[in-house]
Amino acid sequence: MNSSARAFWLRSPGHGELRDVTLAAPGEGEVLVRALYSGVSRGTETLVFRGGVPKSQHDVMRAPFQEGDFPGPVKYGYLSVGVVEQGPDDLAGRTVFCLYPHQTRYVVPVNAVTVVPERVPPARAVLAGTVETAVNALWDAAPLLGDRIAVVGGGMVGCSVAALLARFPGVRLQLVDADPGRAKTAEALGVDFAAPEDALGECDLVVHASATEQGLGRALELLAPEGTVLDLSWYGDRRIALPLGEAFHSRRLTVRSSQVGTVSPAARAGRTYADRLTLALDLLADPALDALITGESAFEELPEVLPRLASGEFPALCHRVRYGDNG
Repeated sequence: MNSSARAFWLRSPGHGELRDVTLAAPGEGEVLVRALYSGVSRGTETLVFRGGVPKSQHDVMRAPFQEGDFPGPVKYGYLSVGVVEQGPDDLAGRTVFCLYPHQTRYVVPVNAVTVVPERVPPARAVLAGTVETAVNALWDAAPLLGDRIAVVGGGMVGCSVAALLARFPGVRLQLVDADPGRAKTAEALGVDFAAPEDALGECDLVVHASATEQGLGRALELLAPEGTVLDLSWYGDRRIALPLGEAFHSRRLTVRSSQVGTVSPAARAGRTYADRLTLALDLLADPALDALITGESAFEELPEVLPRLASGEFPALCHRVRYGDNG
């Protein structure tokens, strides 16, 4: 028996709409999920919304259950939390996380959902994809006990990285952002905050997540000799200039990229995507991470909300989308 659902689509850059969807009944090895919440991954999704994905990256940037193609029409997103309405007995009625776009109900293979631990509220579980990115980044960065570390860029990813680094013993840690309003978020996460001009230098590691040329330049300035900048920012189709003259070579500095599409080769042998996501969900038991959710709206409002997120009118970290029984 078929059922109906509604989904958010980017019709063309800057213009979103809700579309009706007909769902086939789940078959063997599939589940029907009713969405409770989804999250807007502000950096990536607003880049997609503006049509800023370079043609060379169209395949790399595809989300697991994306429909359509960049720049549009496209159904895009990957932070969905819902309840299994139909499926195997061990999943029926369970709260799950899935890398699915903004849609009221959907049918996916069983192996596409991860059970949310009971100690993690469904409303917080929308952060799983971003915390998973932070886990992968820290596997790449491999910080050491006693390291001097800065996280430049207090957006959703930067704050997630800082929140996990705050658990490392003996590190000197600062969250660095040009927006003084991020100081409150840093305090909630238990992390020291500094404006770019006041940040402590001589860092062994700087994690850069501001997605700005100025932020990346400042990240390099904060390094100690032999230090490393781990760059998590996605610049889309923008060209970024780097100050590779001056003391870059004499101080033997390093700039490395990190991307969540591949499990970090520095992770323990045999770690899988499923292991990484399960770890991220376990880490979300910490209520301090609620500070990363800075706005919420109903699913029906997404066509009006996303332009305001893309323009910066809503200065959200994670914007949470709430679903009623509207599927």
